[in-house]
Amino acid sequence: MSAPTLTDFVLTHTTLAPVPLVPEVSLHSAVEAMDLWELTHHDEPPFWAFPWAGGQALARHLLDNGGLVRDKKVFDLASGSGLVAIAAALAGADSVTANDIDPLALAAVELNAAANGVTVATLGGDQLDSDAHGADVVLAGDVFYDAEVTALVLPFLTRAAARGALVLFGDPDRAHLPPDRFTAQARYQVPVPLTLESTETRGATVWRA
Repeated sequence: MSAPTLTDFVLTHTTLAPVPLVPEVSLHSAVEAMDLWELTHHDEPPFWAFPWAGGQALARHLLDNGGLVRDKKVFDLASGSGLVAIAAALAGADSVTANDIDPLALAAVELNAAANGVTVATLGGDQLDSDAHGADVVLAGDVFYDAEVTALVLPFLTRAAARGALVLFGDPDRAHLPPDRFTAQARYQVPVPLTLESTETRGATVWRA
């Protein structure tokens, strides 16, 4: 018998279900965060296993405003489950690349893209020193959860905007986001897992850099 693959792991520990704020998209999602976190032996939570509030808000915004990404080359930073990347593809993007440093996330993105009938390229490794590979649109959901990560992500997003890319990101009022540096585009009330957020709904804003 062959050894279990990353894809097998994702399938074993998740169930395909519609995203609460974006029911057009279904994701392989987990129910319990802590149990799954222990199984992965990672320093970070299994970001790929849940539709987080910022990503839900940004995905909803893209599907409701398809002209933002239609016929564009799109780069989704820290893609996690691939929710935002999938929404961009459904909204008519010419090409979508989902980047994440977690191999399990890349496996989840591939499964989720297939489940939603769209094509999303996956790219592993830290891409924060890149120019987002020349993408016309750069997207990110829930990347300001930590001061150290914020310090790394901000220059990447700022450079992309400076070269003319449309930079959009979703954030549920995390403490490390500097809102005075960005322009709010839309606000959503997002259903979220109680076990993750200690509440059933969180407000989340879509920002433009």
